[in-house]
Amino acid sequence: MGITPVDVSIILPVYNAAEWLDECLGSIKRQQDLGEEMTVELSIFNDSSKDDSLDILKSWKDILISVGIHVILSGHSNAEPKGVGYAKNEAVRQSSGRFLCFQDADDIMDPMRIKLQYQAALKHQYTIIGCKVTRIPKDSTIRYTRWCNGMTQKQLLTQVFTSHGPTVLMPTWFCSRQVYDKVGGFDERGKGIPEDLLFFHKFLELGGAVCRIDEYLLTYRYHPECTTHSVHRDTIWDIRITAIQKNIINQWKHFTIWNAGKEGRRFYRSLSTENRSKVKAFCDVDAKKIGKVYTYEECKESPKPKVPILHFSEASPPFIICVKLDLTGGGLERNIESLNLVEGEDYFYFS
Repeated sequence: MGITPVDVSIILPVYNAAEWLDECLGSIKRQQDLGEEMTVELSIFNDSSKDDSLDILKSWKDILISVGIHVILSGHSNAEPKGVGYAKNEAVRQSSGRFLCFQDADDIMDPMRIKLQYQAALKHQYTIIGCKVTRIPKDSTIRYTRWCNGMTQKQLLTQVFTSHGPTVLMPTWFCSRQVYDKVGGFDERGKGIPEDLLFFHKFLELGGAVCRIDEYLLTYRYHPECTTHSVHRDTIWDIRITAIQKNIINQWKHFTIWNAGKEGRRFYRSLSTENRSKVKAFCDVDAKKIGKVYTYEECKESPKPKVPILHFSEASPPFIICVKLDLTGGGLERNIESLNLVEGEDYFYFS
């Protein structure tokens, strides 16, 4: 634990981040109004880095202390790293802040980040507070960046089942320690496990709230070594299927799957037997599909389940929409609007 309790603990897991640490730590040093409105500490856990990360971290310790940021630095030197979830948990365990500000070692804080998120967190105690991000390189993951910055506050809760992951990006999270304790920390199984997505869904299931400050308070870096690249798509798919069934479909009597193509059929096949029986139809815009019947040939049931394919205008809500956002030139959105549907009531995205 820290020497004395502080208001905010910056949680910084580090693994082979030497290339970016100077920028990251420099941005922490430049935070505004620290010491005036709040006390801050930086809790670092070095997850067996093999590059110069540890030397760089040590070189910054006195610099950060000189501007009033207490630094806690620990780690291990095992042959292999123990993973992001473990490193985050260790950094939280050794910290003492009432609030936690999560920071990735390859990202850059805006000077107002901690101040603005701290002020918001004081008003919304049981909430994960996020912010908008600036992506670097500028042209990387354009659709993803547009999605995470463009959602309304309501959509932060209705679009939690898409393949994009948490609607409030993990590198922007700021929350009370109560949030972390309620969930019980991050999954520590290591590489290939989306610890942030698992934490996010568990928090929401426990009644947690999410909020995004509509200011660009983090520069979010994309590079080939990002840990997100180590998570298999099937792992994320299974987590999403479990979450949407538990929180939405289990409460419905029937529904329609919007997309009679590959993604919609995979979604149908992934459902539990009980929830598959609730699917009254697929719907689509493709004239080659409309009017036909999908037969689940791989199913061991007899007779084989059969589902009609309708034009979207003839289908009935609620819908699970298995069409990727922002890829149809606005066509999908116009079709949804033509039916006067309400997101979060009449439809949810699973795309």
